Amino acid sequence: MNQQILFAKAIADETRQKIMQILCCSWLSVNDIVDKLGNNVSQPTVSHHLKILNDAGLLQRRKEGKQVYNSLNQEQVSVCCGQLLVKFAPELVANDKVLVEN
Repeated sequence: MNQQILFAKAIADETRQKIMQILCCSWLSVNDIVDKLGNNVSQPTVSHHLKILNDAGLLQRRKEGKQVYNSLNQEQVSVCCGQLLVKFAPELVANDKVLVEN
């Protein structure tokens, strides 16, 4: 599947967006993520969301013993966002008028 489509599908879900924010600049296990989400989402659900994010290339993973730690792959987020801009807002990119709002 096209990387841009995988990216768009991955970020389309509000829970995955929250997980991405939680994983920005930190390495966390599935249980750590569940705790940070306030136990509002079950561990199997978080694992499912992590698989989707990983399939889209949006996670970095490292294994320590039996534990797997995840972090947001900020470089891939940047690449995917840039590809979307080039595809859907080429005039803004060409004129260096890309806006960033919080």
